[in-house]
Amino acid sequence: MNVITVPSSLDDQTFEQVLEQLALLPPDARVLFDARFTTWGSPFGLTSLLTLAQTFTTKPQLIVPEKDDTVSYWARARFFEYAADLFEISGKFPAARAERESGTLLEITPVSRSDDVHTVVERIKDKAAHIITQNLHLESRAVLGFAMTLSEACQNIVEHAGRGGWVAVQNYNWKKRLGRHVVQIAVCDAGMGIRASLESGNRRPLTERWDDGLALETAVIQGTSRFPDHGRGQGFKGIRGYLNKWQGKLTVRSGTARVTMVQPWDEDVPRRDGLSHMPGTQLLIVIPEKVEK
Repeated sequence: MNVITVPSSLDDQTFEQVLEQLALLPPDARVLFDARFTTWGSPFGLTSLLTLAQTFTTKPQLIVPEKDDTVSYWARARFFEYAADLFEISGKFPAARAERESGTLLEITPVSRSDDVHTVVERIKDKAAHIITQNLHLESRAVLGFAMTLSEACQNIVEHAGRGGWVAVQNYNWKKRLGRHVVQIAVCDAGMGIRASLESGNRRPLTERWDDGLALETAVIQGTSRFPDHGRGQGFKGIRGYLNKWQGKLTVRSGTARVTMVQPWDEDVPRRDGLSHMPGTQLLIVIPEKVEK
């Protein structure tokens, strides 16, 4: 059994450590994910862990966190509800309970059809409006754009993944990295990925340096879709426009690369290549609280 150590804080940055450990193993290796000492899991971390589990032919094992607060949060986020079908789980965890009033805008939710996207947006519409105006202090007109952004991000799974994915939305005080409230949207799938999607529609640019990084720039920055129809590929353009208006961050990871729309408050880099391979496409959107200058 090959043990993969899950970082103490599992988010979009530290998830790379999980993939780096897996990259050293043969494809048919038996794997155990050891999360005993994990104390935090962001929406991106939890949805990516489920996404990764979907790619195994033999169920991987998972040891749940030892810390009660952590395992309780994961249960409230509905992680274990879906993990039970994807992992052999060791350790105790509480059953999912009816949603209580909390900062969670949307627990982990599967998405595979357009109907799922409409359901997701409807479920959080009223709650999101309150969070956006009261916690993030954005103007009320930001609510409509938020719904559009969430919808477009989820629709990406339906149109391009070729298999179902996951979405989760969380509001919390990002004290460690930013010192203010943020809303984080994570949308992850283990489908064909950006590069294969463009190739399937014969939409790759005529260049010899075609790789995952250029595919991401072509789709995310240039707005190219695998569909040749006029007006397609506007999803990422709309998301970028909305996030630029409110200084929101967009990161899209696919294959061995990731591109990021970096904002002044962030220290990320615009593009990273040569990462350990991750099937499908993973989106991270972070919308920060507005700070008066």
